[in-house]
Amino acid sequence: MKHWNDEKIERIVAWLLISGVALSAVVVLTGAVGFLRQYGSDQPDYHVFHSVPKQYRNVAGVLSAAGPSDWRAVIQLGLLLLMLTPIARVAFSLVGFAMEGDRTYVFLTGLVLAILIYSFAVPH
Repeated sequence: MKHWNDEKIERIVAWLLISGVALSAVVVLTGAVGFLRQYGSDQPDYHVFHSVPKQYRNVAGVLSAAGPSDWRAVIQLGLLLLMLTPIARVAFSLVGFAMEGDRTYVFLTGLVLAILIYSFAVPH
């Protein structure tokens, strides 16, 4: 396409990064405010170690638990959005390079995207 050039792709990528970080910040802040309203006056017990509950250890668990009844899951959702922002940036760059017809960058960006998705999706 004629109207796809480096400047347009850079502007869209910048908007994508800014909006992804802003959305993530709003979600984390909402979760933090809700968490503090619900548990802010509780006294912590540091004598007993409590591990992270299982629902916070994977994406499906966080998505199903997020809501006004579980503010920790809302905070986790915001952090997941923050981690997905650079992945979305690379995915959009891949589409942009494909529309420009730049095969070298399509290959390299596709490789980077595959590594990012693998590192995000495969449990360690």
